[in-house]
Amino acid sequence: MEQKTDNQKHMDKILENMQKTGRLQLPEGKKMALSFSFDFDSSSVWMESFGKSSQVYTSRGEYGAVVGVPRILDLLDRRGIRATFFIPGHTLDTYPEICREIAARGHEIGHHGYVHEDPTFLPEEEEEAILLKGLETLDKIGIRPTGYRSPGFDFSPNTMKLLEKHGFRYDSSLMGNDYYPYCPRYCTVNFDRGNTFGDPSSVIEMPVSWYLDDFPHSEFIMTRTGMKPQSQIFEIWKTHFDYGMAHTENGMMAVCMHPQVIGRPHNLTMLEEFMDYALTKEVWSAPLAEMCERVRF
Repeated sequence: MEQKTDNQKHMDKILENMQKTGRLQLPEGKKMALSFSFDFDSSSVWMESFGKSSQVYTSRGEYGAVVGVPRILDLLDRRGIRATFFIPGHTLDTYPEICREIAARGHEIGHHGYVHEDPTFLPEEEEEAILLKGLETLDKIGIRPTGYRSPGFDFSPNTMKLLEKHGFRYDSSLMGNDYYPYCPRYCTVNFDRGNTFGDPSSVIEMPVSWYLDDFPHSEFIMTRTGMKPQSQIFEIWKTHFDYGMAHTENGMMAVCMHPQVIGRPHNLTMLEEFMDYALTKEVWSAPLAEMCERVRF
């Protein structure tokens, strides 16, 4: 990493006052952390997020459980990677055996709602009830998650407070940074003056991006269709990775995938190609919970 100029140091000072941003204490010889995470939504994403309950849609979720996850687990085994799976309680209740297998293979399991509920406009009591139901369901296979990912990457005004209340160590839903974890502040949105922010949360944000998510690029949703060639997805992810390796230090990159999307042959081949490219570099790959424990402010 080149020596910082005075202007860069000055900008660092400005940014310190805007966001409580952290760095990872990486293993010796590593420049960046790389997370492979999977939102194992199964049918719940179609049922709740898209209001589709016909067998045509639930079969797409079934594909993720029956075909996608086993392929992904085999690929992770071959590459020696431990990943993070965010699992709605509904998925676990529908496919308990494959969820147990995910845990048995040494992968982290995080909270992802019960039936992929969008929390944005939920009353606080209802959102908390869903959070608790998800916790109770994960407890059936002996999991007490430390991480949360909101279904649809969205928050209500109460989400962060509830995550703090119920002892979550990290969240991976927000997009206020790309390479660096941070402690999010609740933002009060004002249309007649500037937005205002509260104090930084005790929950650490492991940031995500729709660009690093397979679903909008590749999944068919009637009038809104992704279905890009997998080469375009590879190019986006590779470019993001290369920029991070060249221009950041002690940061991270979080790729978010869905078994019913990335488990398709053309996408899984692309993922394997991306792994083979990235893992030859000075990167450390681990579950998000382990990365979170290495964050220093």
